[in-house]
Amino acid sequence: MTGPSAPPVAEATSRPSGPGPGAATALVFGSSAAVLVVEVVSLRLLAPYLGLTLETSTLVIGIALTAIALGSWIGGRIADRVDPARLLSPALGLSGAVVALTPAVLRTTAEWAPPLLFLVAALTILVPGALLSAVTPIVTKMRLTSLAETGTVVGRLSGAGTLGAIVGTVVTGFVLVSRLPVSAILIGLGSALVVGSALVEWRTRGWRGTPALALVVVAGGLATAVAPGGCDAETRYHCVRVVTDPDRDSGRTLVLDGIRHSYVDLDDPTVLKFTYVRAIASVADAAFPEKKPLTAHHLGGGGLTLPRYLAATRPGTRSLVSEIDSGVVRIDREHLGLAAGSGIDVRTEDGRLGLRRLATDSRDLVIGDAFGGVSVPWHLTTAEAMAEVRRVLDGDGLYVANLIDHGELAFARAEAATLDATFEHVALLGEPADLGVAPGTDPDGGNLVLVASDREVDLRAVQKQLDARDTGWTTVTGDDLTSWIGDAPLLTDDHAPVDQLLQPYGCGTSR
Repeated sequence: MTGPSAPPVAEATSRPSGPGPGAATALVFGSSAAVLVVEVVSLRLLAPYLGLTLETSTLVIGIALTAIALGSWIGGRIADRVDPARLLSPALGLSGAVVALTPAVLRTTAEWAPPLLFLVAALTILVPGALLSAVTPIVTKMRLTSLAETGTVVGRLSGAGTLGAIVGTVVTGFVLVSRLPVSAILIGLGSALVVGSALVEWRTRGWRGTPALALVVVAGGLATAVAPGGCDAETRYHCVRVVTDPDRDSGRTLVLDGIRHSYVDLDDPTVLKFTYVRAIASVADAAFPEKKPLTAHHLGGGGLTLPRYLAATRPGTRSLVSEIDSGVVRIDREHLGLAAGSGIDVRTEDGRLGLRRLATDSRDLVIGDAFGGVSVPWHLTTAEAMAEVRRVLDGDGLYVANLIDHGELAFARAEAATLDATFEHVALLGEPADLGVAPGTDPDGGNLVLVASDREVDLRAVQKQLDARDTGWTTVTGDDLTSWIGDAPLLTDDHAPVDQLLQPYGCGTSR
């Protein structure tokens, strides 16, 4: 038995009945660009719920590539068995409807049915990606009428598809995300796909089905407006919300991608709510004479809680902050009380590049508090980065870093090992149960702080400050720290698997 055979390719030189060369190229270019827009924007849409980690990026990229493979394969097979003119408009229209509904569906699922988020996220990427990827073989089938022009047609359309993917990626990353909310990008893309579907339907079969798809797009827009999980602002890197403290009128919490990053009291900068912030302040207060102005550099800004604290408790302190997200800096100015003349200079730059611009022996204090989701950016954890930190610190300078890790604390141990190989003195601060240093306990994980310097810090004074602030934290150093580090590897620019070492899960939505 033999299955249904594909219709033979005509050897005639008659013009194809489908779209002309220009229209075919535009369809393939546009559909390929749309797939990459969906992929890039989905990363940002999922970040508040899954974190902006290597695992999330790998998940989205893997699903998108699966969609491209499935769509190309299945689209080609169907186009050989069904009139391709009947397939093109539905592929565009249905993908547009799914794309327009994606923001509302994902945010609602994340808030009301979190266990289903992975499945729903996969479908919202897989379905439109496969439908749009099927456009290329469908259009190719419609354009091929002679074996003599197979190479020309396939090559031109393949090139258009690749170019479309490149343009979709670049335009989304450099233009759309910086200017439009995620929901607006997806609803706009869905609308464009439905319009494209209508034009194809009109040219080939009349106006069948398109009005219904248009209603779906409108429904997607309305649903997104009332769906949970909205942002006060969407920056190039984060979904941002500023939440007023119900117990303190002047208190504000900066929430980035669903994670509480900073707490700021607009009236009193000395109010430090997060325990790890109180720990870092305790180190600074114990290590330097009271009220002595400092020259500090901050890797990561967030709500600028510590720069404000230093400015308030040590008048004359100059803090330089490297914050990569200009949108967060704008929020600091508009909603969190950052004012000119505060002694805080914020630069929109990568922290590693910011370190390189600093003069040798120019800082009393460097504070590391940069996070992408719950992960410290890997290039700020390596021996080479720590060598830069050591270079900019003067002889009595301190490096204080906030980390988050869980489980076996593999990342935290590796970072401690890296600091121990760079500086003369290293100490670990944290809650005993979190660190696993309490007798008979395994580590729970959470926030911990590492202190590194080439001069010895009075840890008894640090512990006194920690106790005074009711942190419940302890200090670990010397042989106890060496035992805690164990055989953890050094992190280097050549090998720093931070996302694989750390276990961020279970940390909830608070730092």
